[in-house]
Amino acid sequence: MTNNPDKNGFYGQFGGAYVPEILYKCVTDLQEAYLPIIESKLFQQEYSALLKDYVGRPTPLYYARRMSEKYGCRLYLKREDLNHTGAHKINNTIGQVLLARKMGKTRIIAETGAGQHGVATATVCALMDMECEIFMGKTDVERQHTNVERMRMLGAEVHPVTTGNMTLSDATSEAIRDWCCHPQDTFYIVGSTMGPHPYPDIVAKMQSIISKELKWQLMEKTGRDYPDCLIACVGGGSNAAGTIYHYIADERVNIYLAEAGGHGVESGYTAATMHCGTEGIIHGARTLVMQTDDGQIKEAFTISAGLDYPGIGPLHAQLAQSGRTKVLAVNDDEAILAGYELTRMEGIIPAIESAHAIAALKKIPFRKDEVVVLTVSGRGDKDLKTYLDHRDMAGEYGHFQTDAY
Repeated sequence: MTNNPDKNGFYGQFGGAYVPEILYKCVTDLQEAYLPIIESKLFQQEYSALLKDYVGRPTPLYYARRMSEKYGCRLYLKREDLNHTGAHKINNTIGQVLLARKMGKTRIIAETGAGQHGVATATVCALMDMECEIFMGKTDVERQHTNVERMRMLGAEVHPVTTGNMTLSDATSEAIRDWCCHPQDTFYIVGSTMGPHPYPDIVAKMQSIISKELKWQLMEKTGRDYPDCLIACVGGGSNAAGTIYHYIADERVNIYLAEAGGHGVESGYTAATMHCGTEGIIHGARTLVMQTDDGQIKEAFTISAGLDYPGIGPLHAQLAQSGRTKVLAVNDDEAILAGYELTRMEGIIPAIESAHAIAALKKIPFRKDEVVVLTVSGRGDKDLKTYLDHRDMAGEYGHFQTDAY
């Protein structure tokens, strides 16, 4: 089992680059350029310095005492929510903007769902004086208004996308259309482990700093450099790829990924691609896709703006199909409850995406001595309205004094 694709960008049968002719040269140029650039000493020095001094890495590995007692394990939280901009996304955008600059590109475009990738892209473009345009579904623009204003404040132009159900998949399609119109000067920063080769590999490598840090942090805290269990939420798959990257070949480590069940995997209103998807092509890669019998992409439904993608990165498709990862579907009500639970028990408000990973704790049988690492991929600031609008789902944790509001 490997974390690297073959020379054509395939992880087993999944991956590849299925792109329109107008983008063929852009994609092949990137395929040829990315490894020599990102593996160079100069790139690594600049990238590492920015992660340390600008992003604020390493992020803490925090022992969650009360949650450990509740779930009968030794639970550690990898605090990606404490990065600059509030999520893991900036690990990738710094790397890709550096790569774009070294390839001579002058204009950056990106898609975003929950807005964290858009904010991270706009942030790094402001830092490096690059033109920046962000494509975001109109539905997400409305439910993630704060992040939209952050992007604009940072100097990015935000394009609300009104096709489809106006969420992440539609924003990705629109970004690709723009790229087709501006292939010479534009670099498309993909935010997750999806899209045509080499994007899944680029994003996984940029996010692998998460598991690289886990190795020495676990050694410090537990006396060994591996956990018994790793848990992460998965939409397109970026934080999950970073969390598991250095442990994929380590069979001592059980890997659990939580995808968005929406109203339930059997309801027809879900984003649980690895439960409901079949092999197909979406946004330039062969992977698992939620689609009709005749290959039309289905809409993804979930309370989480960052997990409502009807596909999955090819790395994750291969790992799930091989049985290396165990994939759990977490419904909307379970995620809301879990978000309130972490907030009340540990004083950490997680992003709705991360709350899906927290909810997975109830679905996994642990031994008392097991070391469990769960990645909190983002802060819940952006999701406060969603939490409050759905606090009836949170049971005892959602009971507030009404005069406080």
